[in-house]
Amino acid sequence: MARYTEANCRICRREGLKLFLKGDRCYTDKCAFDRRPYAPGQHGQGRKKISNYGLQLREKQKARRIYGVLEKQFRTYYKNAEKKRGITGENLLRFLEMRLDNVIYRLGYGNSRKEARQLVTHGHFLVNGKKVDIPSYSLSVNDLIAVSEKSRATEKFKTFAENPKTLPSWIQGNPENFEAKIVAEPSREDIDVPINETLIVELYSK
Repeated sequence: MARYTEANCRICRREGLKLFLKGDRCYTDKCAFDRRPYAPGQHGQGRKKISNYGLQLREKQKARRIYGVLEKQFRTYYKNAEKKRGITGENLLRFLEMRLDNVIYRLGYGNSRKEARQLVTHGHFLVNGKKVDIPSYSLSVNDLIAVSEKSRATEKFKTFAENPKTLPSWIQGNPENFEAKIVAEPSREDIDVPINETLIVELYSK
């Protein structure tokens, strides 16, 4: 399974924005972006004028990195978003939000999407009663997500249940039973990521 394995803090510095890829660490004084808020590399502090293409590319890269998606997979999401009825950019964000690893992050079972992805690959979750260990698994309305019986007994998941996270309106949670249900597709207002999807559509439309 292909995935990004290098330093996450370099990603935030390259995008010029704190993406909260390392969970709690991003809120401390150890955050690399707070200490060095400029692009990594020899010329990171140089001031450059960015072209329209550069702005579009950076927005696409930002979206990829927030959700932890590689280039080929991201392009597939875009093609599917184009085919679906509605606004392409919003469809793209919905596909990304409905990934299993992202929903696990939204439920609070992970301080970052990377941690949520790891929990999924370790087989801690069931979808409609069946174990799913594929982070990119696409959820649908009325799908039921639950923590496996074996995992519920661990201290980590007990802590999550005792401190439930505020959920977006499209997810209905039942933390006492370690369950949640997708009750609707997320609207654009529900998606709080700092992404201008219009720039991504302009990039792929060339």
